Amino acid sequence: MKKQYFLIVDTETTQDQLVADFGAIVVDRKGNIVAQCAVMVNGIFTNPTDHPLFFDSKAPANALWSKANSDQRYSMYSRMIANGTRMVASVASINRWLDKVAAQYNPILTAYNLSFDLGKCANTGIDLTMFDRSFCLWSAAYTQWAHTKDYRNAVLAMHAFNAPTAFGNMTYKTNAETMTRFVVGNFSLEDEPHTALEDAVYYELPILKALLKKRSAKWLLNETRPYNWREVQVRDWFGA
Repeated sequence: MKKQYFLIVDTETTQDQLVADFGAIVVDRKGNIVAQCAVMVNGIFTNPTDHPLFFDSKAPANALWSKANSDQRYSMYSRMIANGTRMVASVASINRWLDKVAAQYNPILTAYNLSFDLGKCANTGIDLTMFDRSFCLWSAAYTQWAHTKDYRNAVLAMHAFNAPTAFGNMTYKTNAETMTRFVVGNFSLEDEPHTALEDAVYYELPILKALLKKRSAKWLLNETRPYNWREVQVRDWFGA
């Protein structure tokens, strides 16, 4: 039987919707990493004037995504480049790596919120269209666990609830951090660092490994349904 591989992609982006930090790992069904890429995109990350890292103008000054925190994020990435955990490379170099991965492993592409990463990669010229099989890791995890009693008990234990909206809607969380804490059984696992390679390795890979213990690639490719906030209303699933 031919060995099966998966390509997990993660990105950190700019205010103008481009990829600054590209991370990807190729893994087998057991979760063994056989190839990886960790790149700060030349011409984008290296040009903060024209392509500043993403920030939320409404975020508090001490929040990760605040504009005030941007300098710290640039400093962090500069340290990663200096210590060799990141390299600066062109979009063409990333695409050459992806070409080699496609030829050698023919992996199934996935990401947590795949449509987001596909869109930002397309904006940047990073070519993921060579992978003709793909699924959204968020959709798969959502389908598999989001409405189970075990997951809802974990949500209670973690108090993983979103703030109510202006319309009074309140949902429980199904993001990568909450899902990872659930599948590894560590409810105090720290938040994602929101650096592309590390998020892929330490948060998205554990979710994929847990799914592959229960589901086939055929199920992942054909049987999942996308996240729907209407289906995770606290009032529908939790009592007082």
